[in-house]
Amino acid sequence: SRPPRKRRSNEPAPNSAAPKRRRSGGLPSASGRVNVAVRVRPLHDREAETASIVRVVDERCLVFDPKAEADPFYFQGQRACGGLVKPNKDQTFMFDKVFDETKDNVYIFEHTTKEMVTTLLDGCNCSVFAYGATGAGKTFTMLGTEHCPGVVSLTVSHLYERVDQLRSEGQSCDVAVAYVEVYNEVVRDLLCSSGAPLIVRDDPAKGIVISNLSIHKVKEADALLELLLKGNKNRTQHATDANAESSRSHAIFQVYVTQTETVTGTSKGIRASKMSFIDLAGSERAAAVSRNIGARLREGTKINLSLLALGNCIDALSKNGVQRIPYRGSKLTHILKDSLGGTCRTLMIAAVTPSKLSYTDTYNTLKYAERAMKIELQAKKNVMNVNVHMSMYSALIEEYKQKVDGLQRKLDGAETEKAALAAKVRELEKSLELA
Repeated sequence: SRPPRKRRSNEPAPNSAAPKRRRSGGLPSASGRVNVAVRVRPLHDREAETASIVRVVDERCLVFDPKAEADPFYFQGQRACGGLVKPNKDQTFMFDKVFDETKDNVYIFEHTTKEMVTTLLDGCNCSVFAYGATGAGKTFTMLGTEHCPGVVSLTVSHLYERVDQLRSEGQSCDVAVAYVEVYNEVVRDLLCSSGAPLIVRDDPAKGIVISNLSIHKVKEADALLELLLKGNKNRTQHATDANAESSRSHAIFQVYVTQTETVTGTSKGIRASKMSFIDLAGSERAAAVSRNIGARLREGTKINLSLLALGNCIDALSKNGVQRIPYRGSKLTHILKDSLGGTCRTLMIAAVTPSKLSYTDTYNTLKYAERAMKIELQAKKNVMNVNVHMSMYSALIEEYKQKVDGLQRKLDGAETEKAALAAKVRELEKSLELA
């Protein structure tokens, strides 16, 4: 008889307790909390010989550090660590979406941020932020490359398709962008050549405001993408052990959409919303930071402190009843205040590495993402009815008068044409009688 087939390492065990596969789809649109998607990147060449510590079960479930295959030459499902036999964690995580290493940026866009554009155009603020260790694929997911666009480019291109459709239907729709980075706890405008530090403050009416931030109105998707590219070139990057072109700053790219439509004859409905794309700098292991000197040491320390502040905010927000959230723990969390705990729809994309070499980083990222799913949100539409000023009544009356005059001229022309046709009919009738 044929020997039983050996199960592959990434294949669920028979009769396991893993959840059944679900039909693929987008994010839950009304979950009332932060949505979380996890992306597992492919192994690099130098990692190819290492064991995989992530097994994707389906598009909502993964297993971290799954049990090894039973083999008489090894530790029967256990792994050696520091000379000791240590059992595998074999821990199951559930998220809104899980993407394995075969999924490209287009697929991720179609199953995450594409439908968030509808939420944005409905008047709700949206935020998308990528988190993970250095080299896990955050920036590639968000920004992509010249030949492989990232989630940001794909999302704004889709936004403009929707905006062009609204404009063709006669609706006024304006788009503007801003781009900032937080580096060593200094906020800087990536689209302004001065590079002067910016101040973050709370505004009772507008929420979080970055003073003197340049905002650029853009009419076409190509112009917006050029500004994105310009900002990316100005962003702070340095080589690290894990990534030769590592982003050493947190970057926030914001897209503002303002829609105006006439509600009644003397009032206008205005929908003002924004979509924030946040590419977080990669977390640094303490050992890696300690090996650095000078500027790189300060840089790594500041990154870790800001990510720690973000973790503290997520931890506090995930616990019901916590009165004070430490948003002012860093410039990053201050800017993200309305994205994390406000009236915003928020998506976190957690990028992880399946290599055993990144065991601790991957586990910490998954735990971080799991906590983020507990943050409750109350997305609210930003729609205002603005009464038209009294001085505009005369302009409205004049506009309607011109429309009435135009219709009257068309009616007069139609009447004249009708009379001429009637005269021709009478002439034809007389001709027929004479014949």
